[in-house]
Amino acid sequence: MIGGSAVAQEIAVSAPRVEPVPLGRLSDAARPTAYRLDLTVDPSRPRFSGHVEIDVVLASTSSSIDLHGRGLNVSRVVATVRGRSYIGRWRQLDPVGVARITFAEALPPGPVTLAFDYDAPFADGPAGLFRVQVEGAWYAWTQFEAIDARAAFPCFDQPGFKTPFALTLRTPAGLTVIGNTPEQGTVGTDGLTVHRFAPTAPLPTYLVAMMVGPFATLAGEAPPQGGRTTPLSLRVASTAPNAGKLAFALDGTQKIVGLLEDYFGEPFPFPKMDQVSTPVLRGAMENAGAALYRDDLLVMDADAPVAQQRSFAITAAHELGHQWFGNLVTPDWWDDLWLNESFANWIGYRIGAAWRPDLGIAGDALGSGYEAMETDALLAGRSVRQPIDDSRRIDTAFDTITYGKGGHVVGMVAAWLGDDAFREGVRRYIAAHREVSATSEDFFTALAEVAGNPKLVPAMRSFVEQPGVPLLAMRRDGDRVTVTQLRYTTAGVAPPDVRWTIPLCLRRGAERRCFIMDQRTQAFTMPGEGAVFPNAGGTGYYRFELTAGHWQELIAGADALPGGEALALVDSLWASIRAGRGTIGEMARLERKLIRHPDPHAADAADKALSKLVRENIVSAQGRRGFRLLREKLYMPLLKEYGFDPRAGVYARDAAARAQRRVQVVNALVGTGSGRGLRKQLDDAAVAYLAGDRAALDPAWFDHAFDIYLYNRDAAAVRGLLEKALASEDPVFRPEVLGAVSRTGFPEMAAWLLALDDPRLRESERRDILDNVMARSASRDYGYDWALAHVGVLLGGADGLAFATRLPQMLGRYCSVARADRIAKDFGAHFAGTPGALELDRAVERVRNCGLLDDMMGKQIDAEFATLR
Repeated sequence: MIGGSAVAQEIAVSAPRVEPVPLGRLSDAARPTAYRLDLTVDPSRPRFSGHVEIDVVLASTSSSIDLHGRGLNVSRVVATVRGRSYIGRWRQLDPVGVARITFAEALPPGPVTLAFDYDAPFADGPAGLFRVQVEGAWYAWTQFEAIDARAAFPCFDQPGFKTPFALTLRTPAGLTVIGNTPEQGTVGTDGLTVHRFAPTAPLPTYLVAMMVGPFATLAGEAPPQGGRTTPLSLRVASTAPNAGKLAFALDGTQKIVGLLEDYFGEPFPFPKMDQVSTPVLRGAMENAGAALYRDDLLVMDADAPVAQQRSFAITAAHELGHQWFGNLVTPDWWDDLWLNESFANWIGYRIGAAWRPDLGIAGDALGSGYEAMETDALLAGRSVRQPIDDSRRIDTAFDTITYGKGGHVVGMVAAWLGDDAFREGVRRYIAAHREVSATSEDFFTALAEVAGNPKLVPAMRSFVEQPGVPLLAMRRDGDRVTVTQLRYTTAGVAPPDVRWTIPLCLRRGAERRCFIMDQRTQAFTMPGEGAVFPNAGGTGYYRFELTAGHWQELIAGADALPGGEALALVDSLWASIRAGRGTIGEMARLERKLIRHPDPHAADAADKALSKLVRENIVSAQGRRGFRLLREKLYMPLLKEYGFDPRAGVYARDAAARAQRRVQVVNALVGTGSGRGLRKQLDDAAVAYLAGDRAALDPAWFDHAFDIYLYNRDAAAVRGLLEKALASEDPVFRPEVLGAVSRTGFPEMAAWLLALDDPRLRESERRDILDNVMARSASRDYGYDWALAHVGVLLGGADGLAFATRLPQMLGRYCSVARADRIAKDFGAHFAGTPGALELDRAVERVRNCGLLDDMMGKQIDAEFATLR
């Protein structure tokens, strides 16, 4: 055990004064300057223990110190000041993890060292220090963002406190141990191996990482380049069953690091980089020098489905981009989390596309922004940058508004400003704030220095500091384009009075012009021939409404549009339909024009838009038949052209765009009358695969194949397939099968699954099962009733705060004014004061708006679908 005075002067502790609990930001009364963590971590045991020392500077004389700790059994607290020791008393003040140390005698101002001895339970899910058993072996990882470091050690758990960390981990022999920095050596003592790591650069608590287990690893390095004169040590680590599928991630990481160093104009900011995977994370986490990923985002080979490779590229570039933007420069407080994640979202797509332009990642980036508009169009919303005055609200910032909208807004500004100028602003921001924390205003200032237009910064503020999607109503008269802005809303919802300063880029033929629109109505000159496209490149975060003739001009020429503009056209026409103005016939014409577009995202976008209405049950059986006939007419020729063989690796050498388009073609046809042959092939392949022939079915077809397999069989088949899933640790097979099992739509199967008591089923997987049960209309009502009956348990669990934002999304799949009222009545009180309160309001509004559209336009929409051919 390290540190502390050799002789402790024990002082009786008096009753603490009653003081307010700081539920938000801690004051500067005590500021940490360094941590020394010494933890004993044996993943096979239910608890871990630690000795932690924190160097602190007290601003004034005090008999108490507020900090953080959640669920820690603290057996001893000692404060050491100039060689004298003060015994303290630890109390956790609230469930979020605010803690207070009180002393019988006031501590003097200046440097203090706080020492803690404690133990705590491992978490079952990815929050704090958690453990999972994989094929009989136990592993432990940490996931601390946003405020879960406090579940692993006493700390000042907020991002503005950046300090060095010295980490020591004591573990059973033979385990691989990973931290933020290189391991400096090991020694054996008391039957354990002691691993010591180099001190870190200044970090906030949420970026500290510890991983322990019998990991499979693959090591490599990024060669010197640019300002880096030595190789950078790289390593990929995963659980032992994944040992053979780490090379793809290592190679990709090496190349993505080089691209990021080129973009930021400086070397990788940490001494090494480990890419680590776990089977239970929902996404990924950018821990400094030791990022953590869900298994299927990292574990794959070069023959993996295109969608999986694309996910790796986007996610790895996102997390590695954070090493500069978020880790080297950190937000001062959670209200600036948007800047961290929005920029990383944008850079993830940009660098992922630079690494593998063949994967079509640029379309994914725009799709993420357009998807965010669906949420941002609701009146129950929030701004990208939102005040966080209570730590219980932090989780609300990790949503599509931060990632999808924020990333799209960053991309809009980058496109308007120009790539070189925007990059220069980013570099200035990082240079000015390296190894410290910064704010949105600091970023705006850096952009203002390179913009040359004082209106750009107010424009960015107008998009990040107020909610909503701008709708630009356009009218063209010769070369003059008159634009009026208002807030977009769906049918039956009055738009609030909101105004933006909009970086507007228009295109007419080869002429692209960008403007700043800061008035309600403005006119712009666009010379040239042909139709004016209202969102050049599709990078603008807005929708447009056009005259009938202008719509028809754009639809008629849609096949010649760049992919991003085709996506923007589909999104705005879709929004017009939802607002009660556009028609299904127009979208069908657009689908016919785009069906052979070379960008697979654009080619499939109109079909996806129409299918949304079908899934919402606005369309009757007759309308669905019309949609199936349209799909057969458009997609059957493509199926003959692309071919279909479900066996593994048959299309491994296809170009990525071709492989992606084939998946889209099968998705469109598998549920149609002409898809009988596809269904038979997929069912046969699933039977052979489950019988042991792994070559019979490619992972690209797992979802359809296992769905069809179960649809054609009884409950015994469901139970048998579930057993195969629980016996497997394959990062693709296991979740796909669990998804198929829970998507059967049979209420009796849903009841059995939700009540299943099997220790092999992880808590995160139980949540996924509920999600899938409620995804199918046939079992949705059962899932609703089950969730209502168990809502207290669901929100009170270890992952309750995070799940509070996910459960309302499941509830939001209905389409009825009456159901919206019922959701508000049944769940409103349960979510009050939780991070899910806003998400529940969104769900209620989403369900109501869908019901309003059905009531107002449903018959017309259905009739239009019925005429499709």
